[in-house]
Amino acid sequence: MNCKKFYNAEYVFDSDGVPKCNCGGIIKPDVVLYQEGLDVEILNDSINAILNADMLIVAGTSLTVQPAASLINYFEGKNLVLINKDATQYDYKADLIINEGLGKVFNEI
Repeated sequence: MNCKKFYNAEYVFDSDGVPKCNCGGIIKPDVVLYQEGLDVEILNDSINAILNADMLIVAGTSLTVQPAASLINYFEGKNLVLINKDATQYDYKADLIINEGLGKVFNEI
């Protein structure tokens, strides 16, 4: 968390206790944890990719956690596919809705 150096999973799993970097800082996974802000550059790149996509497949999310859920509003393409076990608040925008678990859907594909 101090120097932003990357470590592989093996290093982390083989560590005793909280994994530490050789700079002394704690090693944090390269994910956004609950209540952390999104990286602005990554967010802007995501918006640009969604704006330019012909098809958007959104899978395995209830689309309730913001701001990520609202990214779907940037899609201007022709084919929006939502794959989720339950209905979402964005189903009305979708061209195809599949209300099944991801495992089942991808096994059938």
